[in-house]
Amino acid sequence: QVQLVESGGGLVQAGGSLRLSCAASGRRLSFYAMGWFRQAPGKEREIVARMRWSNGETYYADFAKDRFTISRNKVGNTVHLQMVSLKPEDTAVYYCAAHRVGADTWDVWGQGTQVTVSS
Repeated sequence: QVQLVESGGGLVQAGGSLRLSCAASGRRLSFYAMGWFRQAPGKEREIVARMRWSNGETYYADFAKDRFTISRNKVGNTVHLQMVSLKPEDTAVYYCAAHRVGADTWDVWGQGTQVTVSS
């Protein structure tokens, strides 16, 4: 079993910054990609950013470009999401996810961490 454990969420004022971290542990730590998703109240879950594990190629949702940065520690199987210039509309539960090699899609999810941005 693979476990993903997020940390770093919290309450921040608009314009502030937060850094989320996600640590993977367990067996079959062979990833095609790792990424971050978020879900705001009453809304569907959406992708924030992802990183292809083999070459570090990244993808960002439009709202995340220029404000969010995904990074990794490949040896430690950790992925981070640095968020700056946060807006109240960024308030959501942020989930770390992994797409393991051999899986069809994102098949491992963390428990989520709350990010609240006050105006």
